[in-house]
Amino acid sequence: MDNIRFDEATNSLYIIDQTLLPNEEKEILLSTAEEMYDAIKLLKVRGAPAIGICAGYCLYLLSLKINAESSADFCSELEKSAEYLNSSRPTAVNLSWALRRMVVLAKANSAKPVETIRRLLLEEAKAIHSEDIEMCRRISEFGLTLVKDGDGILTHCNAGPLATSRYGTALGPILLGTERGMKFHVFADETRPLLQGARLTSYELFKAGVDVTLICDNMANTVMRNGWVQACFVGCDRVAANGDTANKIGTCGVAVLAKHYGIPLYVLGPTSTIDLNCKTGADIKIEERDPEEIKTMFYSKPMALPGVKCFNPAFDVTDNELIAGIVTQKGVCRPPYTESLAALFKD
Repeated sequence: MDNIRFDEATNSLYIIDQTLLPNEEKEILLSTAEEMYDAIKLLKVRGAPAIGICAGYCLYLLSLKINAESSADFCSELEKSAEYLNSSRPTAVNLSWALRRMVVLAKANSAKPVETIRRLLLEEAKAIHSEDIEMCRRISEFGLTLVKDGDGILTHCNAGPLATSRYGTALGPILLGTERGMKFHVFADETRPLLQGARLTSYELFKAGVDVTLICDNMANTVMRNGWVQACFVGCDRVAANGDTANKIGTCGVAVLAKHYGIPLYVLGPTSTIDLNCKTGADIKIEERDPEEIKTMFYSKPMALPGVKCFNPAFDVTDNELIAGIVTQKGVCRPPYTESLAALFKD
């Protein structure tokens, strides 16, 4: 599923508008800075790796709009464009990571003509995309070693091809195993309030021929208690140096339940989501979203009175002690995470 498609011949960037799924699969064109910002902010493109891929192409396209007399001025304007895009969603580290990677490349080549820098930016955006495809494959391979044929797996939010590329991260082992003839039964939390699990995860798994059952978030306890779950696979938007992990709101609750029932919870994501400069989960800035997502989104009529206050954080932080392993493209990290995560960056 090509959730992000770049047409090099026309310098056109298309994404599948995830806000329309599962009822409509529609590509939209991103041309202006405002369209790009809104696509990320409004979750038309979502999932940490996918946001990073999209951001790389977006910044390249915005570089084509910069009129600068010198390469230094060009790099300065490029950095402003990156700052604008980065302000759309502060928690997902892949967004800032990809934008920073593009800006650093431009500055490193600031002695070269502007057109040369633009060509390098395009190649870098394409590299971010192709690297993610390979990372997802490797994450899927490592994740597959943690489960066996016939296992029940619970997942929260969406970390499949729509959120990344090709196999995805948290769904990657399930899809890869299914390709190889393995059978899993997946319980997909609906993931309130944006229903990524219902709209996206169950959609992807069903289309892939996986045995999937959609459950409300507050049913996770019941399926675990019944012995139907042998592992939990979740994605991540940011991993702190000590292994604390920010993921879609509700993930921590799943982790607490899994710990109670002795079920391992694994976090799957590329090393780009690991932020060694962020010491603990307490240092992760949590995005708060529009209260209307709770009260009116997906309802034909509001489900609460207009004056009722809402608290709508997009993410929560799962303490590292609740996580059995963090799966990256370089392997499975185990506690103590301050050591195993740091070791990933030493080679």
